[in-house]
Amino acid sequence: MKKQEIKEPVERVTIRHVAHDAGVSVAAVSKVLRNAYGVSEALRLKVETSIEKLRYRPSVAARAMRGRTYTVGILVIDLFNPFLPPVIDAVNEALSQSGYKTMIGVGRGASVIEASMIETMIDNRMDGVILVAPRISDRMVERFAEQIPIVVIGHHEPEATGYDTVNSDDRIGAMLAVRCLHDRGYRDIAMVGYDRTGSPPSVVSLQREVGYQEAMRDLDLADRQRILRLPPPEEPRDEAIKSLLAHPGRPRALFVWSDLDAVPILAAAREAGLRVPTDLAVIGYDNSPVAALPLVDLASIDQDPSGIGRSASDLLLSRIEGRREAEHVLIQPRVIARGSL
Repeated sequence: MKKQEIKEPVERVTIRHVAHDAGVSVAAVSKVLRNAYGVSEALRLKVETSIEKLRYRPSVAARAMRGRTYTVGILVIDLFNPFLPPVIDAVNEALSQSGYKTMIGVGRGASVIEASMIETMIDNRMDGVILVAPRISDRMVERFAEQIPIVVIGHHEPEATGYDTVNSDDRIGAMLAVRCLHDRGYRDIAMVGYDRTGSPPSVVSLQREVGYQEAMRDLDLADRQRILRLPPPEEPRDEAIKSLLAHPGRPRALFVWSDLDAVPILAAAREAGLRVPTDLAVIGYDNSPVAALPLVDLASIDQDPSGIGRSASDLLLSRIEGRREAEHVLIQPRVIARGSL
């Protein structure tokens, strides 16, 4: 009887073999396999050549066995915005109750960095991502949402179908601010915004401008509406604020798009000898902790950051569980009146 020859088992080709053959990282191979955004044609060709050469085929069984990692990524624009800590705290608390851990990345307001960090979160097999005020386009967010559940905060895109959004109702908040000033007898009401050149139309400041203009029209003050623009947030603005306050046609009352600018404006006004609110009334947006300090005493619009964080967490968890239909939630803001009115 002929002895049967037993062959040595052939080692299965893995993604690491492909990476080694192509001379790239495992993460780079992963990006090519899932057609991730930003993959160059040179990298794609290099990886696909190695895949064909090694006859690599991704293991469907391995992907199915991977399961959840119970980690969620949070991507923020910076760590200095006082609006962010209560949002992040609420997200952490809500997700921890469902057994999830969070990892925070800082995009520093640069779309290239943000895109890279989202790619990293996907490569690290996170179950979902919460983006806070991203600078990347809606098209790019939609593309990432095809690969991982995403909820976006501070990004108005009510027509988005691939991801969810949670925002303060910024239009209504701006209207509340204008009406609050109007109720106190002010008629010469201007808004302080910033130069939005290069910003996507989803930014919150645009909705606040729309609300300001709508309120001024409703109050028969359309002919007196003015939007005064500071430089973009990433640029110095002290001189622009001083010029605004020193201008002979300075408005009697200011609605400032964010406490990030309202607090410095208030400080500069007092330093210039202006009496607040006798000479100048100011209301901001965010109700930041600094606004509530007695020496600041800034009236502001509260956008309920804790409520925003909880809503974003709930939406992300339901996305992870399989929900596909997009939801866009608006949290109702309220006026916090203080001594600057």
